[in-house]
Amino acid sequence: MTREFEGRAAIVTGAAHGFGRAIARSLARRGAEVWACDILEDELTETVRLCEDEGGACRGRRVDVSDRSTVEAFVREIEAGAPSRAVDILVHSAGGVLGQVGRPLEQVTPAEWKAIFEVNTDGAFWLAQAAAPGMKAAGRGRIIFISSGAGLGVSLTGIQAYASAKAAQIGLTRQLAHELGPWGITVNNIAPGFVRSNPTTERQWESYGAEGQRALVERIALRRLGSPEDIAHGVLFFASDEAGWITGQVLSIDGGK
Repeated sequence: MTREFEGRAAIVTGAAHGFGRAIARSLARRGAEVWACDILEDELTETVRLCEDEGGACRGRRVDVSDRSTVEAFVREIEAGAPSRAVDILVHSAGGVLGQVGRPLEQVTPAEWKAIFEVNTDGAFWLAQAAAPGMKAAGRGRIIFISSGAGLGVSLTGIQAYASAKAAQIGLTRQLAHELGPWGITVNNIAPGFVRSNPTTERQWESYGAEGQRALVERIALRRLGSPEDIAHGVLFFASDEAGWITGQVLSIDGGK
């Protein structure tokens, strides 16, 4: 186990499974004190157990990232015990399509549209807003948002709100990079391609059928799907000291398109 993040407090949202779980485990294995959060408590408990079994430090909290006051309280709890009195690494991986499926524009309800924005985009804003003062006081920080290739193009799901929310998150990344840069805080974004990482993506994969699955893979330069660990590797880089002069960037981890 390397200890490159020892003494650093890291938030990972959406840590119950998929990308979030892989990111939490990767940071914990490298010495970070990980605070993993999600609304899926049983799966989150499993993430904590996996981190601890691998020798890492991880605490789990039920947090709805769309609720500003809950996010604020969560960040304050972490800061109270963090060595630097700040969140050192913030990774917002919570999001997704919230069980929605693609439907014609005229059939989408206001509640469905808003729900996806509240988790994917509003959550990113509330977390950054809560963590920024402590990071400013510490003179450093790493903020990493997990968006999607859908935010750079179109969504395979056909869900209008998902593509729009992820594009908005990318815009937020670039804006915050300029605002927070003078305090040594970097803000970057990872745009994954299609990865079978959770029950939703498994259902999506199955819906394509054998021919559709083959066509999807053939559009990838490396001719294979990626894994949650591939996304975690990008997070480790952005969180590292080696990425100290990189900010406002979007890294597509998609096997090549």
